[in-house]
Amino acid sequence: QVQLVESGGGLVQPGGSLRLSCATSGIIFRRYAMGWYRQAPGKQRELVAQITNGGSTNYLADSVKGRFTISRDNAKNTVYLQMNSLKPEDTAVYYCNAPGAIMRPWGQGTQVTVSS
Repeated sequence: QVQLVESGGGLVQPGGSLRLSCATSGIIFRRYAMGWYRQAPGKQRELVAQITNGGSTNYLADSVKGRFTISRDNAKNTVYLQMNSLKPEDTAVYYCNAPGAIMRPWGQGTQVTVSS
């Protein structure tokens, strides 16, 4: 059974940083490109970053370029999202999944709130 478990969110002031983690199980992690998505209240879920199975970043949304970094550890079956220079508009629930091979159920997500 596929499990995606996101963690690391929280409340942070504008300009702050957070590191999100997504631990996976039930899949052959190294075979999949992975991505981080986010969903803000009243908005559709959007892909913000994607990394190939080999560890190369192949997509970053324009809104996060220069601030967010995606990485992975295939030995730990985990994907990360380092978020720097956070802005209030980054407030959302963040999820991981595999773009192009969406796994269900989605994880519970981790809430990121950027506010002073």
